[in-house]
Amino acid sequence: MNLNTWFEKGMSPDVYIESMENHKENLLYIYDTFSLPNDTAFFTELQNRDLRAIVLTEDWCGDAMLNIPILLHLAEATNMDVRMLLRDQNLELMDNYLTNGTARSIPIIIFLDQDGNEVAKWGPRAEKIQEFVTESREKLPEKDADDYQEKFNEMILFMTKSFRDNHDFWDEVYQSLKKTLKN
Repeated sequence: MNLNTWFEKGMSPDVYIESMENHKENLLYIYDTFSLPNDTAFFTELQNRDLRAIVLTEDWCGDAMLNIPILLHLAEATNMDVRMLLRDQNLELMDNYLTNGTARSIPIIIFLDQDGNEVAKWGPRAEKIQEFVTESREKLPEKDADDYQEKFNEMILFMTKSFRDNHDFWDEVYQSLKKTLKN
């Protein structure tokens, strides 16, 4: 399948958000609270490129909870049509966008032109967010330790709260998306 076919298969952001069971409240909080910077020249440039976006996602994903609302604001400012595809139901596409060649990390945002050509790919995280995640994981005990699962769950809770409440993270995501789209 070409990217246009995948795009047409995707659901609208509204349908995706309405179907969410895990991070809907947090995603909507970020969406309602985040404001794009005054970046009119960039928005105009992006609008003139007439791009669309496919987002590979799942609603249990904390990274998607953080990144999607910022993408949606950018899409609204530039009249970019966005479609969502659930990763686990679209592995054929997902496996073309593996992180480090092995991981089905999400979200992955595929930007395409009107002819269905890939223009840029972004995800699953902004660089500074990846540093935060790496540092958080380094503090975990070994996987075979008795308290590993408890500490892992605590880390996920801490990261989710950080993604939801740290406005600097939101700005990092925006700047990372912008950098990708400018290249």
